[in-house]
Amino acid sequence: MDQSMPADGRRRRRRRILGLVIGAMGLVSLSAGQLSLALFTDQETVAGSFSSGSVILDDVKIDALTLSTAGMVPGDSVTDDVVVENDGSVQLRYALSTSSTNADAKGLRNVLTLTVKEIDATTPGTPCNDFDGVSVLAATVLGASGAAFGDPAVGPQAGDRVLAAAGNETLCFRVTLPSGTGNAYQAATTTTTFTFDAEQTANNP
Repeated sequence: MDQSMPADGRRRRRRRILGLVIGAMGLVSLSAGQLSLALFTDQETVAGSFSSGSVILDDVKIDALTLSTAGMVPGDSVTDDVVVENDGSVQLRYALSTSSTNADAKGLRNVLTLTVKEIDATTPGTPCNDFDGVSVLAATVLGASGAAFGDPAVGPQAGDRVLAAAGNETLCFRVTLPSGTGNAYQAATTTTTFTFDAEQTANNP
């Protein structure tokens, strides 16, 4: 440093040099900022569309099951067919349960039996005429709730039946008053409710 220069002069010179350095740093910073903003960019979007499936038993077809009768005597039976149809959009499995009343306390429900079979093997055109299809439920006493196949509990159970989306099957129901029924059951009455429970099979192991 030039020691011959007065102190005031040296201070002014240092200030000028410091100002030049700060200015240069500002220019570098500004240039860097401008470079960081000069970027090529791109963006793409895609939409996803989602909908849920359905599990629907055709209520009209099930309601067509007619097993009501009067004046049964030992050895009589009443038979009818029911179409169980999956009107939903996904595969389902279903089960049948029953509930029978005993309002007169005569216990008719404790002697009546229910048998269920698949469509006739001999004459499928008249679904239950021969009642010789594959057995679904062997003759079982109705009881309070004893006659059933499958299980309405969630998940696959023994006896559950599977229907594909838009699929259906015909089952043959027969209620019988056994030939050995005694006099204690004369003029007795019971009402049985048949309940079909269905659930999805996918993601429901």
